[in-house]
Amino acid sequence: MDSKDKHQVGKNHHLYQAMAHATAGIVAMVREERNMRFHVLAAVVALLLGWWFRISSNDWLWLLLVIFLVFAAEFLNTVTEAVTDVMVNHQYNVDVKKAKDVAAGGVLLAACFAVVVGLIIFGPHLVDLVR
Repeated sequence: MDSKDKHQVGKNHHLYQAMAHATAGIVAMVREERNMRFHVLAAVVALLLGWWFRISSNDWLWLLLVIFLVFAAEFLNTVTEAVTDVMVNHQYNVDVKKAKDVAAGGVLLAACFAVVVGLIIFGPHLVDLVR
């Protein structure tokens, strides 16, 4: 590595450094990952529905839990993809495929759980709206 390289390679020395790196990671996820943009859109719709239907505090807790669970699963999936691709120099590897599939499966499970929670919370409100 060139001694003139200004990229940080060591530990963060200050909280603001850690926060800046974390914020950059979130921004990168939203900018670069199509599925993350879909998850953000779904979260915004769910939050607006929660506000519109004036859901209970308990329902808000469940809604926020599943939103952040899906976000966390998507972040871990992206990390898995990036790290495994680098490890095998972007070449096909059966073990890398398995790791990626398992990580994607985690996102799918989290998203399915979010849909179930959404149906439990919003289903009765939507049925009343149709009546």
